[in-house]
Amino acid sequence: MNDPTARQAALVTGGAVRLGRAIALALARQGFDIALHYHSSQAAAERTRAEIEQLGVACQIFQQDLARAERLAGLLASVRERFSGLTVLVNSASGYGQAAIRDTTPELFDAQLAVNLRAPFFLTQAFARPGQRGNVINILDNKIGFNQYQYAAYLLAKKSLAEFTRMAALEFAPDIRVNGVAPGVVLPAKSRTQAYIDWRVQGIPLKMQGDTAHITRTISYILENDFVTGQIFVVDGGESVAHVGQNAADYAD
Repeated sequence: MNDPTARQAALVTGGAVRLGRAIALALARQGFDIALHYHSSQAAAERTRAEIEQLGVACQIFQQDLARAERLAGLLASVRERFSGLTVLVNSASGYGQAAIRDTTPELFDAQLAVNLRAPFFLTQAFARPGQRGNVINILDNKIGFNQYQYAAYLLAKKSLAEFTRMAALEFAPDIRVNGVAPGVVLPAKSRTQAYIDWRVQGIPLKMQGDTAHITRTISYILENDFVTGQIFVVDGGESVAHVGQNAADYAD
């Protein structure tokens, strides 16, 4: 059982950089102590920890390769040893590999599923021990609403993570709520040009790029609303619903 006298803490995987960093900082501003996981970004993790500690909460960094499934329970145990008030798990770490089905190697397939599906699965399993109460939030991708075979293994993993979110919400209720957030164009890869981003924005009904605050506000809503579980919140300006398809009303004979 969690120590009721301890301040609440959150474990954020991939919390050193990009969206994970924004989530960790937002939770720290809400008063959570932060267990900050990273894989290889040690310098960035140290910088993020310093920023978090300046907000008046505790932060400790935890290095782990999430592809090593046999070490995930140990990671949770180490976090609990430091933060007895652990009540939130944010599965934010993600691996992104672009390859169509015909070009996907077994190595790429295994790597994508290991980080994007298997790690959240077994971290959630370890988090949801008897007596645990709290929240699991899985960071997905609005691509789950598409069938973009150009990202075959990555997208299959994220689609499966969405289904796992719903399944886990049922198994671990009422003590643990499990939800997902699927961002759209928020933090494109650094290799993406401004021309590419402008092109993407044209396909978004709200005609704007999102920012990390749109995601962190959604996470705050999930944590505050205790009547929500098993939901996938797509935060993408309507991009994933902007597909009418061929239809008779538009057909010109």
